[in-house]
Amino acid sequence: MRRTLARIGVPSATFYRWCDRYREHGPEGLEDRSPRPGRVWNRIPEPVRERILALALEAPELSARELAIRFTDEEKYFVSEASVYRLLKAHDLITSPAFVVAKAAEAFTEQTTAPNQLWQTDFTYLKVAGWGWFYLSTILDDYSRFIVAWKLCTSMRAGDVTDTLELALAASGCDTANVVHRPRLLSDNGSSYVAGDLADWLADKGIAHIRGAPNHPRPKARSSAGTRR
Repeated sequence: MRRTLARIGVPSATFYRWCDRYREHGPEGLEDRSPRPGRVWNRIPEPVRERILALALEAPELSARELAIRFTDEEKYFVSEASVYRLLKAHDLITSPAFVVAKAAEAFTEQTTAPNQLWQTDFTYLKVAGWGWFYLSTILDDYSRFIVAWKLCTSMRAGDVTDTLELALAASGCDTANVVHRPRLLSDNGSSYVAGDLADWLADKGIAHIRGAPNHPRPKARSSAGTRR
């Protein structure tokens, strides 16, 4: 058997796999099987995709980000801006945007002077081949450029943001220390950051929330000192 397999160039592991298929399924088990892509665990279900498209057709003036925010608020089902954009593009529903050019300021108007005055937060997308997407939620201190807390998530919901903030409050001691002001929070306008649940949680904790806007310097470009863990 080994000499025969070596002559025809078939590995022994492949031969034994063929034997197992033949014993289990007969000759039909040896038929060629076309490769099929594995199912991505976090793929948006087809009924949800249809509801997103219906919303896009009802409100064609909304951008992909605005659609993601409205769908998340109304349907209580989180979808990211990127997922909505890909879905709209696949159905030729993306129109040319009217660009508004605004130059960002060189620096913040009110510079931080000590740690825990201003925290910056964002999600980083991490794709695992054959599995799907993970999302790294981080809290960065504006003054020290230190990662106060981080959490690896399977979604980008408001609850993932509050979980990371809870870790940051505990790590910094701001959850127990008697402070005059809690750190302010700076984020972009992602759907998880504009959610009502996050606003309620921040109000309960006494944390002011600042979101990026035109002429606002990019959060991570303020300092050239880099980020330290």
